[in-house]
Amino acid sequence: MSKAKPAAENTRAEAARILARVIGDGQSLTAVLDRQPDNKGDRGGDEGRDTALLRELCYGVMRHVFSLSALTERLLSKSLKAKDSDVRCLIMVGLYQLIHLRVPDHAAINETVAATKGLQKPWARGLVNALLRRYQRESKHLLQAVSASPESRYEHPGWLLERLQADWPQDWQTIVAANNARAPMSLRVNVARGQREDYLDELKAAAIEAAPIPACAEGLQLLAPLAVEALPGFAEGRVSVQDGAAQLAAALLEPQPGQRILDACAAPGGKTGHILERVAAQGGEAELVALDNDERRMGRVAETLDRLELSAELRVADAADVAAWGEGEVFDRILLDAPCSATGVIRRHPDIKWLRRDTDIEALVRTQAGLLDALWPLLRPGGRLVYATCSVLKAENVGQMLAFLSRQPAARERVIEAEWGQAQTVGRQILPGEADRDGFYYAVLEKQA
Repeated sequence: MSKAKPAAENTRAEAARILARVIGDGQSLTAVLDRQPDNKGDRGGDEGRDTALLRELCYGVMRHVFSLSALTERLLSKSLKAKDSDVRCLIMVGLYQLIHLRVPDHAAINETVAATKGLQKPWARGLVNALLRRYQRESKHLLQAVSASPESRYEHPGWLLERLQADWPQDWQTIVAANNARAPMSLRVNVARGQREDYLDELKAAAIEAAPIPACAEGLQLLAPLAVEALPGFAEGRVSVQDGAAQLAAALLEPQPGQRILDACAAPGGKTGHILERVAAQGGEAELVALDNDERRMGRVAETLDRLELSAELRVADAADVAAWGEGEVFDRILLDAPCSATGVIRRHPDIKWLRRDTDIEALVRTQAGLLDALWPLLRPGGRLVYATCSVLKAENVGQMLAFLSRQPAARERVIEAEWGQAQTVGRQILPGEADRDGFYYAVLEKQA
């Protein structure tokens, strides 16, 4: 017996429940969506459209969460109870459709109002209907009032706006605009299994439009996103999804056959796979140890490597606790893709704007410094460590590197000569949206003999 397809209003109700977990409970949007049954955009017919709509509503509301939240507060005569946070989120879902989607106003209102039944809160039907219709009547005045707040105007928290203005006085508005835009879908061709140009021809034959990513030897960017199952050779490991900025890590590491390589903080395994692909393309193998302190996330690394038909030694451990996992070990290459604020990938994870706090940054900087100090002794003299973050905050990036170099007399910067990003006192910074890449920072350090 086939499962009944959910009505459109039920999709809106589910979006409201998911958003309540993110906005109200502080859960990750990606994590909540990953737990949804049948969470794939490749399904045909109504089921595929419902999944696409669910993701559009969830990501769209989080992209505009500050203005939508402020509008909702203005429309409500009194705050809703905490247990009714899903109703508040449903109102935001309705407002998002009215302001940012091409859904006809009458359909957006009617189906959002009907979604109160899906929430099992029929008492809210009249409230949701009244508030959305009031927005229709007073939209110009309401939007003008809300835009007076910088948080609502730029869709970023005040603390992050202040940090961006301090770190990037000439670029902060460009960064904010890029953060609020939709991210493209980029691919990495497995050059151990074929050339990028040949794969590009395959895409053209399948009527999939793509173009090479500049300064990324294996990178392609799709004109429009699509389900990975529709990509030729994805299941066989001939191509992976990875942003162009993230693809630079393996190139900077320059892995060679026969080397011992450490990929610290490896999950979900994109860079792990890329390193091994590069070694395999040279006709050899490397001994790669991949670390992550989360067993579930390490499972994703295993799945990635299985699909690519590559192997590494996977260890579930805290990279900073060397005594527990790596006492006496030595590596020729170390990639430290450090835990960070993720302020460079907000366009892919808009809930970061809502969930991250200013107080998180100091703690992250301490964690990054601890990882650098713990892993540096494991690097062989003459070896190379690549430090990477998907952050645009200088405290985590160039500031972190300057402090580390002052503590480690044997560490020397290998200057990155490249056309991408902006040169910093140490390393290079890619700002969100530059050449349509995510925001990333890289520094290359070598240990003197």
